[in-house]
Amino acid sequence: MIKTDPRTPRMGQMLHLRGNALDKGDPVALPLTQSSMFHLPDAPEDHATYGRVDNPTWVHLEHVLSHLEDAPCLSFPSGMAAISAALFATVEAGSHLLVPSDGYYVTRLLADRFLSRLGVVVEERPTTAFSEGGFDGFDVVFVESPSNPGLDMIDLPAVATAVRNSGGITIADNTTMTPLGQRPLDLGVDVVVSSDTKAMGGHSDMLMGHVASRDAAIMERVAEWRKVSGAIPGPHEAWLLHRGLETLDVRFDRMCASAQVLAERLSSHPAVKQLRYPGLPNDPSHALALAQTNRFGFLLSLTLESETKADAFINACPLLRPATSFGGVHSSAERRARWGDDVDPAFVRLSVGCEPVEELWQAIEVSLNAL
Repeated sequence: MIKTDPRTPRMGQMLHLRGNALDKGDPVALPLTQSSMFHLPDAPEDHATYGRVDNPTWVHLEHVLSHLEDAPCLSFPSGMAAISAALFATVEAGSHLLVPSDGYYVTRLLADRFLSRLGVVVEERPTTAFSEGGFDGFDVVFVESPSNPGLDMIDLPAVATAVRNSGGITIADNTTMTPLGQRPLDLGVDVVVSSDTKAMGGHSDMLMGHVASRDAAIMERVAEWRKVSGAIPGPHEAWLLHRGLETLDVRFDRMCASAQVLAERLSSHPAVKQLRYPGLPNDPSHALALAQTNRFGFLLSLTLESETKADAFINACPLLRPATSFGGVHSSAERRARWGDDVDPAFVRLSVGCEPVEELWQAIEVSLNAL
């Protein structure tokens, strides 16, 4: 499924954001500025000052990210650095924070082990029952849709509206979908965070993240947090992410299209006890995915008969990397229970990469048939 949506970023324009501002003789590729110091005679205003505060490579990267999100954007050295910045910029002692109990587990650890000790009251709810009980009294509501790894979804516009009417703000982790697959800010969410380590960078060779919001006051706080905490990206990592973004459109298209093909075939394979993919008509998330996403994504989950068979499937398939994380050009898979996620021990999160789909399916089918 590819929807025509006028809010979808113009990717051709993104590729030429830098080129259309070049002077004769300038390099077409983004230069890497590897410096902590800058030449600053006289007053320093309106110039790069110090490596913890700004960097020319970041500046253009954030220009591109802002184009993708259609909102001011700041980059960070990892997805968790971005999540931390968004939360520390919006909560304080006495704040009430709601997080998904079935979302990315490190977000819960940050809330439980650190924010709660600073006086933040933390509550958890599962994604499928996220709106039950309403949102009165919550200052910040952190959402993840689709949830990672279960792929459950929530009605983002409805939740964002309800939270705003209750006086709170919403933060959405959009890592699994990217701005090409889902646009939470357009759906009413206040702040978007993303681990750009995943599909945005796409090559499994760096850690990065970003925060985007159309609320100027929130972004001012996020910028201040980055400057005083030192949670800054390295120039080389920023350069790598910029290079990855230039192929995001073609990679994401291949990954989502292949995931749909694989999901349809896996749904009838006898070794698969349960399959989740929002692009399947019988998936519990399908209706919401149709309503609020541009693509169904590149992640799917399958539950096999046992932990032993799940490990055998992953380890024996030559076109699957047994590795944590997702979103790279190489398809990868892992049993999420080994990290403590509340899932079946035989639950496998499968991240579909950029391999030719028929070759990938053949390798997967052979591995499943051997169980």
